[in-house]
Amino acid sequence: MLCYFYILWSERRSKYYIGHTCDDLPERLRRHNSDHKGFTGGVGDWTIVYTEEYLEKARAYKREREVKEWKSRRRIERLIGSAGSEHPGR
Repeated sequence: MLCYFYILWSERRSKYYIGHTCDDLPERLRRHNSDHKGFTGGVGDWTIVYTEEYLEKARAYKREREVKEWKSRRRIERLIGSAGSEHPGR
């Protein structure tokens, strides 16, 4: 099973969302963009700006926790930039 650590960007909120999933990544993004309660709900403009693939869910989750502990937008943007990713938030 392939799992993902991912970072989403919302232009409308000017915020990042950090998560992990072992589901189909495009389907997970669709659910983030649906009208639901929670941090990503009701915005509708989330885009994937960074991903890492893992063979184990525990490793993807560990990476999510690691990056969330940074609590640094600048450090997250450096991570995204190191992969050559470009997005509107930069």
